[in-house]
Amino acid sequence: MSGIANSPEQSSAAGPPREGKGPVLVVDYGAQYAQLIARRVRETQIYSEVVPHDTPVEEIVRRDPAALVLSGGPASVYAEDAPQVDPALFEAGVPVFGICYGFQVMTVALGGTVEHTGTREFGRTELEITGDGGTLHEDLPGHHPVWMSHGDSVSKAPEGFTVTAGSKDTPVAAYEDRRRRLAGVQYHPEVVHSPHGQEVLRRFLQDIAGIKPQWTTASIVDDTVEAIRAQVGDRRAICGLSGGVDSAVAGALVQRAIGEQLTCVFVDHGLLRAGERAQVERDFVAATGVKLVTVDAVDQFLDALAGVTDPEEKRKIIGREFIRSFEKAARDLVADADGDVDFLVQGTLYPDVVESGGGTGAANIKSHHNVGGLPDDLQFQLVEPLRALFKDEVRRVGLELGLPETIVHRQPFPGPGLGIRIIGEVTADRLTTLRAADAIAREELTAAGLDRDIWQCPVVLLADVRSVGVQGDGRTYGHPVVLRPVSSEDAMTADWTRLPYDVLERISTRITNEVAEVNRVTLDVTSKPPGTIEWE
Repeated sequence: MSGIANSPEQSSAAGPPREGKGPVLVVDYGAQYAQLIARRVRETQIYSEVVPHDTPVEEIVRRDPAALVLSGGPASVYAEDAPQVDPALFEAGVPVFGICYGFQVMTVALGGTVEHTGTREFGRTELEITGDGGTLHEDLPGHHPVWMSHGDSVSKAPEGFTVTAGSKDTPVAAYEDRRRRLAGVQYHPEVVHSPHGQEVLRRFLQDIAGIKPQWTTASIVDDTVEAIRAQVGDRRAICGLSGGVDSAVAGALVQRAIGEQLTCVFVDHGLLRAGERAQVERDFVAATGVKLVTVDAVDQFLDALAGVTDPEEKRKIIGREFIRSFEKAARDLVADADGDVDFLVQGTLYPDVVESGGGTGAANIKSHHNVGGLPDDLQFQLVEPLRALFKDEVRRVGLELGLPETIVHRQPFPGPGLGIRIIGEVTADRLTTLRAADAIAREELTAAGLDRDIWQCPVVLLADVRSVGVQGDGRTYGHPVVLRPVSSEDAMTADWTRLPYDVLERISTRITNEVAEVNRVTLDVTSKPPGTIEWE
């Protein structure tokens, strides 16, 4: 989108109301919270997707959106290269909600005024409701906290809008035009620091935009099963199970869709945590009745990883060897029955796509074996039934499909496994060391009843680092391990979990006593951003 409307005459008109049957589109202006906005929309049982800010109006209209949400962003609306909004967007009859920067570009495009006031608002700010508060803020407390993050401010609302809230330094912090189904707020309703924000977002979607909440877990399953059947038809598919939640739910969905046409392949690459192979072979098969083939490939993976220390290269090697294992399993299947195996099922999630550079302007934070590490000569067509879902949505789908709690609510585990939790070369001895330390940490967290309080707790082995220690009255020169307990809703952002000191003490004591190669346990207290959850 490009261009600014500088006069009310140019953009005050609006087309006839549209009753879009497509998703709510979150237009991303570079906000760190764009994915969170989409997730909050989904929490109102309305489906949403994120699109880049330079998507042409024609393309947006073609998608027949139920509404648009213009996200925040780091730019000033008056910066030379700042992203803008095409005024034609407001003539298409689509309901629009502007947030922060989106609120400001919406204001300018519709003929209002945004100014450099010299006063900035960052963080917790007191919002004051004006008049009856309009649809968005009616009956909410007259003064309540919101989360602000802006330098410029709206000083004059566009013609036809009613101002419904302000703050000490921002006279126009919210406005709405019910007739044209347009509204906006200067603050961030999507973050938990705006306690009434989710209700404000719901009111826009349901009361102003008129969207019915119909996107439920049951509907996700039904729609996805239908889409899988349409894609696969009467052909055959293979699913690579990693032992994690994502591949298990993806496999269960495809199993429900095509039944005996699916064979699941579990590759034991030697990068698994303790007990994972047995859990997959026992619990997953019992819950789904799926055909399962287990491939022993430990030596294959260790040989391919020998001497490799670069994390991106490790990820790509592991992804490549996964695919080669699947291809061999598929050839074996073809040899045993008539017909080729044409499809590969993967548990790719929305955050995987975003973090692997899956959208315009998205940074390639890391490659993911489900997205960025596949070989160019891949012999399968991909089936990715979870590609549009966040992790919490995947868990709900898993329960809807009847998967056991032990699978659905287990801690997330990366596809490349322990291979990316060893800083340095991956060897059999180092895997044994890390597997033992990881098992102790998981046992103690479970014993303390903390499994649901943390998102996951990676244990990282600093294999290329040694530290001096004293064990058994003697000097040691062992490896440190890092505990990385984090809390998150969807892995897009995360904070380190404040575990009780007595739990940390038990974990540390047991690891240093029971794992001979480790003489130091450290704690990672970095949030995401700036750090990622995994170290590699």
